[in-house]
Amino acid sequence: MNPCQPLHVRLRVYCRIVLAALGAMLTSWTYAAAPDAADAQRELLAGNYSFVIEHATAAARDPSASSDWLPLLVQAQLITGHYAAASTTMGEALAREPTNIRLRWLARDVAFANGRPQDAANFVDEIRRYVTMRQWLYRTPADLVVFGRAALLLGADPKDVLDKVFATAQRTDPKSRDVYMARGELALDKHDFALAARAYDEGLKQLPDDPDLLYGRARSYIDGQREVAMAALTAALKSNPHHVPSLLLIAANDIDAEEYADAAKLLDDVVAINPVQPDAWAYRAVLAHLRYDNEGEANARATALKSWPTNPRVDFLIGQKLAQKYRFAEAADYQRRAVEADPNYLPASDELATDLLRLGEEDEGYRLAQMLHEKDEYDVEAFNLVTLHDTMAKYGAITTDDFVIRMAAPEAAIYGPRVLALLRRAKTTLTAKYGVELAKPTYVEIFADQKDFAVRTFGLPDIPGFLGVCFGRVVTANGPAATAAHPVDWESVLWHEFCHAVTLQLTRNRMPRWLSEGISVYEERQADPACGMRLNARYREMILKDELTPVGSLSAAFLTPKTQEYLQFAYLESSLVVEFIVSHYGMEHLRGVLVDLRDGREINAALEKNVAPLEKLEKEFAAFAHERAARLTPGMDWERPGPSLLDPDASDELAEWQKKHPDNIWALTMEARQLAEQKKWDEARVILARIAEMNPSEKGPDTPYRPLALALRELGDTTAERATLEKWAAIDDEAPDAYVRLLKLAEDDKDWAAVTRNAERLLRVSPLIAPPWRYLAEASAATGDTATAITALRTLLQLDPPDPAAAHFQLAKLLHQTGAGEEAKRQTLLALEEAPRYREALKLLLELKSSGTAPEVPAPALPPKT
Repeated sequence: MNPCQPLHVRLRVYCRIVLAALGAMLTSWTYAAAPDAADAQRELLAGNYSFVIEHATAAARDPSASSDWLPLLVQAQLITGHYAAASTTMGEALAREPTNIRLRWLARDVAFANGRPQDAANFVDEIRRYVTMRQWLYRTPADLVVFGRAALLLGADPKDVLDKVFATAQRTDPKSRDVYMARGELALDKHDFALAARAYDEGLKQLPDDPDLLYGRARSYIDGQREVAMAALTAALKSNPHHVPSLLLIAANDIDAEEYADAAKLLDDVVAINPVQPDAWAYRAVLAHLRYDNEGEANARATALKSWPTNPRVDFLIGQKLAQKYRFAEAADYQRRAVEADPNYLPASDELATDLLRLGEEDEGYRLAQMLHEKDEYDVEAFNLVTLHDTMAKYGAITTDDFVIRMAAPEAAIYGPRVLALLRRAKTTLTAKYGVELAKPTYVEIFADQKDFAVRTFGLPDIPGFLGVCFGRVVTANGPAATAAHPVDWESVLWHEFCHAVTLQLTRNRMPRWLSEGISVYEERQADPACGMRLNARYREMILKDELTPVGSLSAAFLTPKTQEYLQFAYLESSLVVEFIVSHYGMEHLRGVLVDLRDGREINAALEKNVAPLEKLEKEFAAFAHERAARLTPGMDWERPGPSLLDPDASDELAEWQKKHPDNIWALTMEARQLAEQKKWDEARVILARIAEMNPSEKGPDTPYRPLALALRELGDTTAERATLEKWAAIDDEAPDAYVRLLKLAEDDKDWAAVTRNAERLLRVSPLIAPPWRYLAEASAATGDTATAITALRTLLQLDPPDPAAAHFQLAKLLHQTGAGEEAKRQTLLALEEAPRYREALKLLLELKSSGTAPEVPAPALPPKT
């Protein structure tokens, strides 16, 4: 296998190899003696279902055979889709052991498979009655697990079941796989993935090769740590290459990654094991939907429901996958079908609540979440949504015909108008560019707490790494308060997300992830060259080392990146594909792709019609990216010194190497760093200026402008320092250190245009601090922009400035100039309240008094002049 292939691709290749090898091995398998039930149990776990059916069927005809054979036969029949036969076998088993509650729990599965949900419910009630009448008879760990599972269905407190039933079973038999399965399933049902992972991990310590436990571990990690989940699935399929749940989970992962052909092949494998496996046919319905094959979708759904027409899980799964494709309206329709089929199937109601919230139907969504929480107080996702609703009830709202903006009320008062102004600019620019009209308002929710953002967006609080998300008409974003530790250009984030709102609504949410993200990142750069991701030294190296993902597989690069860096590279590469299409084919061709996606054409067909066949596009784009990377830093040598040269004791060897590589970025950077540490600022300045000249567009932590500005500051050359800082600020929208220093230097020079420019830059990352508002007020007042100065001072006073008296006084003076005497008087008195001996404020109060706008108040004694 190719080690450079993505993990999910390698996993599929591995599955095929193991399936072929194990199939050949099992075909020739013979036992020296007749197997017993324990042998058959091992074969069942290993996936040799035909072996189990053959020998269990034979044993069932032998009255002296162990009673363990019949449940094994039932399980094998269920796995392979022989549901009617399983029902017959189950009847025989119950006739032999009418009081066996483990059989009744298995009989529940048989009843469901044959479309008899009422019989399934009756079996649960029978378990309750048997245990109630003869508690002493059901004390084995396996019986305790069954009792606990039944009790949960009958409304028992989950914590009591965990602590009093499952814990007792586990202490009695630590190797009982059933107890770990039950604990894990309970946690997964409640969306407590950490608790689920703990249960499965404990079980795997006892039974390291159990495919069901490994599959459970994969489910626990699939939404957070896919690499861990995929490793667990690899192990599960090594133990059982025919493990249907694992094959289905990989297929679901392939659908997420837009690897639809690979998903279809895996579903074929599942259907070969069980021709009527409902989950497999539900996923086939999803694939048909994504192909716009309405007839195929309906037929696949009908097959999924063939043996159980009211199975709510079928529509739940279809809707869940469509929601993951941002088809929220269609997803909600499927979840409504699932709820209609079984109102007590809570996963569907849970998903429906989330879909409704993402569609902007908040009243119904939160009402449903409240209902779910009342029914099941241990459902983590429902609890989180109910708590979030209480938090958002305190949020303020800015409402116009085009937008409904929700923010924490104090923050709305500070930078809410800037949010609205930005969104209006984005709407004007992007709707015209993409030729779309937004018929309904866009909902934008900006969160002061990252956990609230994560709950609103994902249902869970511990989902880091996202700044904003767009669902179509609904945008959620982390605000400046949530990102204060690492300042982020919140304006660029909102521009990016609103661009999603435009393209998603244009295409009716029918776009691959790479194209959606690529357009939004590209439009960030178009809005402001300092914004968005750009090609840098590291990405240059990745491109030239042929680490580009083929365009047809780009969406998968977002799903299973090797590292966070590779995830960011997927965003950049996607934006470069969009840039390539626009620059080489034209904006109208990109719009053509989006229109065709809206009208039901698949992405590759849309690209071929409007741009080029995928193979040609991939080849042309790779050449474009390589050319861009190669000319990023002309004249710079990017060869990395060997590790031995980086040894502190190898300074002579490094110096010799540098003579042969005078323009090497790594050697120059190292040398500059050493000179700075030695405070040899003049020598460091020369080298850093050379690096900046050869690599002028590097932003972020590796920019050469930061250390160069420091060297110039240490040398006292403020003119050169300011010029360097301006170059840095012009290419980096998240460089608050540069903006703060530029503000001071520009203020000293009375360069009010520069003060205004850098105050605006600082407000893009830190609107909740006082300095940018003070500088903006000062520059606006100095240039005669009284309205802006007044607004800035009013905002400044909400931020607990270090000198509130001065702020009130400056505001009073400006208000007096505009004729707002009463308000000027109030602000003057507030200044004097802060500083009773404030001489200038006292003078202004006397002036206001003489003009008839101030009340008769005794003037405090003036302080002596100093």
